Amino acid sequence: MANEYAVEMKEITKRFGGLTAVKDVNFQVKPGEIHALCGENGAGKSTLMNVLTGKFPPNSGEILLRGEKTRINNPKDARKEKITIVHQELELIPDLSIAENIFLGNQPVTAAGVDWKQMYAEAEKILLKFSLSMNVRTKIKYLTVGQQQLVEIAKAIYLGGNVLILDEPTAPLTGREIDFLLDMLAKLKETNISIIYITHRLEEVFRIADRASVMRDGKMIDTFDVKSITVGELVAAMVGRKMENMYPQIETKAGEVTLEIEDYSVPHSLYSTNIVDNASMKFHAGEIVGISGLLGAGRTELMSAVIGAYKTKGSGTIKLNGKEVKFGSPSEAIRSGIGYVTEDRKTTGLILNQAIRFNISMASLSRIIKAGILSPKKEKEIVSELKNSLTIKTDNIENPVSSLSGGNQQKVVLAKWLATQPEILILDEPTRGVDVGARYEIYTIIKELAKQGSTIIMISSDLSEIIGMSDRVYTMYEGRVRGELSKKEMNEDSIMRYITGIA
Repeated sequence: MANEYAVEMKEITKRFGGLTAVKDVNFQVKPGEIHALCGENGAGKSTLMNVLTGKFPPNSGEILLRGEKTRINNPKDARKEKITIVHQELELIPDLSIAENIFLGNQPVTAAGVDWKQMYAEAEKILLKFSLSMNVRTKIKYLTVGQQQLVEIAKAIYLGGNVLILDEPTAPLTGREIDFLLDMLAKLKETNISIIYITHRLEEVFRIADRASVMRDGKMIDTFDVKSITVGELVAAMVGRKMENMYPQIETKAGEVTLEIEDYSVPHSLYSTNIVDNASMKFHAGEIVGISGLLGAGRTELMSAVIGAYKTKGSGTIKLNGKEVKFGSPSEAIRSGIGYVTEDRKTTGLILNQAIRFNISMASLSRIIKAGILSPKKEKEIVSELKNSLTIKTDNIENPVSSLSGGNQQKVVLAKWLATQPEILILDEPTRGVDVGARYEIYTIIKELAKQGSTIIMISSDLSEIIGMSDRVYTMYEGRVRGELSKKEMNEDSIMRYITGIA
């Protein structure tokens, strides 16, 4: 067929200095197809898409759009060809409103300038399609990461195009938002738009994708009809080996209560209401406790307020090893043996222009400074050990952390807190943007920490992760703790009933 493919990339190679990120890759996407692009972090998926969108010109190879050879030298060329991408790292402007971000560069104008009334009205219509009840005049910086992601996707769909590329679009979203987005993509597909879908959540691949291509070590391994393969076969293609279990089978045992939260409330940062209302939870040494809830349920706000990191101060009682405490800042919590892997690695987890070494060691200076003098030898030992145990893919720990893939950046955030040797480790979306092989490595480390007696608190939007890793789970809905489920009581249906307010 003459124009069987909307996009055809032939023999694409992209090198950065002496590193070949993508080698002789062939990739085709049909019109009206949802095509999943799978692979571990560093496999070359994002680099290949950056070639398609003009960010990185290829060293060799060619691109055909609708059967015609096309030169895409820069992102402007891609936009002309109606190719739109939503990157894993969001590209919104924090100090502009939702409406201004959606219409940036495309504002409706009159003779007097920007037609603000029309722009706000159109922005409201766009958000309404996503069932989003946000005020379009709200600045982006006041939104949660999940809300920002939905705005970014809404903007991309508004811009329209023949090819829509989504890089880990559901990473910051929770169940209800994911369901809505996937339904929206299914409808878009019916309009003959080609959708390239990059995700580490394999259940989404089998739910919406028509075909799936697997990359490994910069090469295209194979392309599958999704209906004809199993999850195990797809995982094996991605990691190059069979994986019997998605979660490590390591037994943990609960000990004494280490952290207790009683009747804890957190005022909303924008409105005269509580974003967390009278929450009570107990956490034991040697156990992994999940916290599950939809976007805006108060999960992150509760735990960040407990360690003194939220915009507003919480009220209630916090007990650490039986003693009442109150943390005025995260540094006080760190000194008390609490670590916190935040959900947004880009803005609160890492200093992107600094070295990998610095990012890993910056929270544990007390371990590498003696008599006021930093020991480079001790620092290198700690950093190198964590780099190896977490298999952070880099040839030099002095490289800036921005040079790493998203998943490897997430590993650096985890390494930073492991370096502090925390008694209590709070993990907020710990495997967001992390591939299936690396997830297993992270899960193993988390399980081993719990086995050694650490208290692990895991906030996650991934219900399979919550069920697979947690000994207990607290469910939250609209700022309140709605239920506590044991390992035996946990399943997707029981958790969903609580986090949606049914139970």
